[in-house]
Amino acid sequence: MAFVRSLLGAKKILGRSVTATASTSKRATMAAPPKGFLAVYVGESQKKRYVVPISYLSQPSFQALLSKSEEEFGFDHPMGGLTILCPEDAFINVTSRLQ
Repeated sequence: MAFVRSLLGAKKILGRSVTATASTSKRATMAAPPKGFLAVYVGESQKKRYVVPISYLSQPSFQALLSKSEEEFGFDHPMGGLTILCPEDAFINVTSRLQ
């Protein structure tokens, strides 16, 4: 039950999930993240946009996720933001523990 609550908490923090596309017009219409947050695009084939607190960047588990993504895929970001090429479930699992 505690796991479910933490997962729901992560979904609340990550709240604004939007399916991202490579379309320039779509990128132009997406709102900039609020101050203190950054947009990340998560997924292996279809990317979803998540807005996460900048404080996540200092968390070892989030850094490990970024490092693994960099090692496997590099840092080419055609979406215009930080791209993490991992299963969405793995991303939610890591971020749900960062509250």
